[in-house]
Amino acid sequence: MKTLERLVAEKLLKIKAVKLQPANPFTWASGWKSPIYNDNRKTLSYPEVRSFIKLELARMVSEKYENVDAIAGVATGAIAQGALVADLLGLPFVYIRSTPKDHGLENLIEGELKPGSKVVIIEDLVSTGGSSLKAVQAVRNFGCDVIGMVAIFTYGFPVAQQAFKEAKVTLNTLSNYDAVLEEAVRTDYIDESEIAVLQEWRKDPGAWDPDK
Repeated sequence: MKTLERLVAEKLLKIKAVKLQPANPFTWASGWKSPIYNDNRKTLSYPEVRSFIKLELARMVSEKYENVDAIAGVATGAIAQGALVADLLGLPFVYIRSTPKDHGLENLIEGELKPGSKVVIIEDLVSTGGSSLKAVQAVRNFGCDVIGMVAIFTYGFPVAQQAFKEAKVTLNTLSNYDAVLEEAVRTDYIDESEIAVLQEWRKDPGAWDPDK
């Protein structure tokens, strides 16, 4: 029986929410060259995949964390995912902006969140962990307890693993980079000879040079 990680990886590859191009790398907004591109917002356009992701995220929240008071989604990619999960679990939902609104109440957290609440944060994608942990800090600054984060996908960068450890945040994900590579080889999406390049990139993505 296929693991959840591999099952989610298969679905992400099928709808092209994850694309692998070792020979023709993408350029991320950060300027990094990357053999992989991930856009989990695409899952929202496929009802079957959307429902599957929603159910598995909600199940993970229920199984991993007790006495959850609220669900928070990280803007913008995880707002819809977080709302779907909160609805399924019958919990209050808020979302966390990357920067405060520049008018009105200048909120960083949108919605009604009671101080002292136990919050699980939903994220669509974890790369370096910077924006994800910024959201964690926003909730903590509000006087709430972040009891964990659940995400659809992580690249598994060492820098992110260290950052989550230092921030004392547990991260659980439906799928990850290794599962995508395994599934991509199984389905002949990539050749086994390309695996070395893909693994080399993850060790130090900021310094990776595809022309070397």
